[in-house]
Amino acid sequence: MSVSISASLLPEFDHEMANTRKVLERIPEDKLTWKVHEKSNTIGWVAMHLAEMPTWAGIVLNQDSLDVDPPGGKHHHSSTPTSRQEILDLFDKNLVAARAAIAAATDEQFAQSWTLLAGGKVVFTMSRGAVLRSFLFNHNVHHRAHLCVYLRLNDIPVPALYGPSGDERGM
Repeated sequence: MSVSISASLLPEFDHEMANTRKVLERIPEDKLTWKVHEKSNTIGWVAMHLAEMPTWAGIVLNQDSLDVDPPGGKHHHSSTPTSRQEILDLFDKNLVAARAAIAAATDEQFAQSWTLLAGGKVVFTMSRGAVLRSFLFNHNVHHRAHLCVYLRLNDIPVPALYGPSGDERGM
């Protein structure tokens, strides 16, 4: 008996997104504009990026490409959050749509090519399945870890993700 690609991806998606939500729940309201360095993004920006990231599932599965800076068009900018609840609400809404898009996708869709462009120039072309794994799943883990470092630097307990955190072990 073979398992569909969507059925094999959904448990990982659910696990990683639940972990991301645990981190987003820890964001301090009074630190949304905090950043570790002038060249770094703020806690609020990283959180909004994580909240918006699930929308990529529908884009990757239902469009042939995306130009993040279309010639003559509008470059996407994340909105500036005003509260942790705003971030969580957006994440939850986007998560429902992303899960539905992944669940509805056929194995054939996952095998089709998808292209990321910037300013009309190809950044990469990969199968939709590979894009979801790298651009949604792995990218999410990357920025979640980024946010965990920000939490640690602000003495905010980091939640357990793949086992107990130093905070939960009392280190």
